[in-house]
Amino acid sequence: MIQSILLWVLAMLLAPFFSAVILKVKAFFGGKKGPPLLINYYTLAKLFKKGSVYSTSTTFIFKLGPMISLGAAVTVLLFLPFAGQPPVFSFRGDLLFILYLLGLGRFFTIAAAMDTASPFEGMGAAREAYFPIICEATLFMILILFYVLTGELSLAAYFSGTQPFGMWQMAGSPMLFVVIAFFIILLAENSRVPVDDPATHLELTMIHEVMVLDHSGPDLGFIELGSFCKLFFYASIVARLIIPFESGYMALDLCLFAASLLIVYMAVGVMESVMARYRMDRVPKFLLTSFALAFFATVITLEFLK
Repeated sequence: MIQSILLWVLAMLLAPFFSAVILKVKAFFGGKKGPPLLINYYTLAKLFKKGSVYSTSTTFIFKLGPMISLGAAVTVLLFLPFAGQPPVFSFRGDLLFILYLLGLGRFFTIAAAMDTASPFEGMGAAREAYFPIICEATLFMILILFYVLTGELSLAAYFSGTQPFGMWQMAGSPMLFVVIAFFIILLAENSRVPVDDPATHLELTMIHEVMVLDHSGPDLGFIELGSFCKLFFYASIVARLIIPFESGYMALDLCLFAASLLIVYMAVGVMESVMARYRMDRVPKFLLTSFALAFFATVITLEFLK
C-alpha cells in the first residue's frame, strides 16, 4: 500500500513534466529551442502565488469548478496501476466509477463556465458537452472488449502485471485498433490537436481554453494541474498497451513505463506539429473513427474467440 501511494504521489509530481515534453517536440519541429522541461512547474508556482479575481455575475459554482475537476483527476489516478504495480484502490466495477468520476469533473467545469454568463464560455461549454459523448461511447465499447477478454470490470485487472500482454495474446491484431481508438480519445478528452488547439487564443475556435478565460490565480492553477493529471491518466493507459511487457523487476518496469510514456507524449507533440486543428463540423467524424475502430475490434475478437 505504501508503495502504491508513493507511485501515486510520483505520478502527480511528474504529470507537469511529461506535459512539457509536448512543448519541446513542437519547438523542435518549429526550429526553436523551446521552453525548459520545468516550465509547467514555474507556471503553477506563479499561479498559486497570485490571487483570484471573481466577476460579480459568478456564484459559488464558479469556485467549485476548478477544485472538483482537479479532485476528480487526482482521484482517478488512485485506481491506475502504474508500471503494472497494484493501484491504491481497486474493486470490481471501479472502471465504471472512474468514467463517471471523470464525467463529474467535466460537468462542474462546464457549470463553472456557464456560471460566468459569458457567451464565449457558454459556446465552449456546449462543445465540451457534445464531443465527449462520442468518446464515452468508444470507452464503453472498449470496456465490452476488455470484459470479454478478462471477465473483469476493474482497471487493475486490465493493466496490472502481465495482463496487457495477455490481452494482446488473446485478441491479437485487433488490439491495434484499441490503441488507436484510445489515442484519439486522449486527444479529444484533453483538447489537443486536431480536436482543439491549446495554444490558440481565438475564442471562436477554442473548446477548453475558452471555458477557463475568467479563471485566475490558484483557480487557474487547479485547472492546469488537473489537466496535467488527466492527460497523464490517458497516456498511462496507452503506454501500457503499446509496451505491455513486464520484467519482474520494479526498477526496470518503471523505466519501461517512463519510456512508453515519453513515446505517447512525443506522439502527441508530433500530431500537434504536423496537423492542423479540424473545423468544428469535422471533429465528430474524427471521433466517430475511434468508435468504429473499437466496434470492429470487439466484433473481430468475438468472432475469433468462438
